[in-house]
Amino acid sequence: MGGWDHKRAPATSERERFIPVDPMQHHKEVVTVLTALALFLLAGLCEIGGGWLVWKWRKAGWHWGFFLLGSCILVLYGIVPTLQDQVFGRVYAAYGGFFIALSFLWDWALDGQRPDRWDVIGSVIAIAGVALIMFMPRKEGTTALVAASVPPTPQPQP
Repeated sequence: MGGWDHKRAPATSERERFIPVDPMQHHKEVVTVLTALALFLLAGLCEIGGGWLVWKWRKAGWHWGFFLLGSCILVLYGIVPTLQDQVFGRVYAAYGGFFIALSFLWDWALDGQRPDRWDVIGSVIAIAGVALIMFMPRKEGTTALVAASVPPTPQPQP
């Protein structure tokens, strides 16, 4: 590839290959990725936390107030993904990877069920899938998240 970018001449040094074309665009991409990760984490905590409270009410005989609290938190889970800068299918498909890993972490932290090596391997594969779905370059060298948040360039009318 030789460091070629469609906006400039080939890189002349190894260091130049990794210098972003526009530092502000690079900053925007980093912020966009961090925001997406934070929203995935929040959605995961809402879904797993709300579901866990309903589970404890139903399976462990906890007070019905935990059912109500869990149900309210699950409603928040339905809202949080809408804050993502991406299409529905991509957000929910990628969220599935976070859900897998967070579920094992939650179960370990709160119920003492340590994940085995297959749980860990499966979680790593799922998170790799999230990275592919959400952050790989799509059009003109941008990530899927940035491409979705950048309005299309208006086409000149003949």
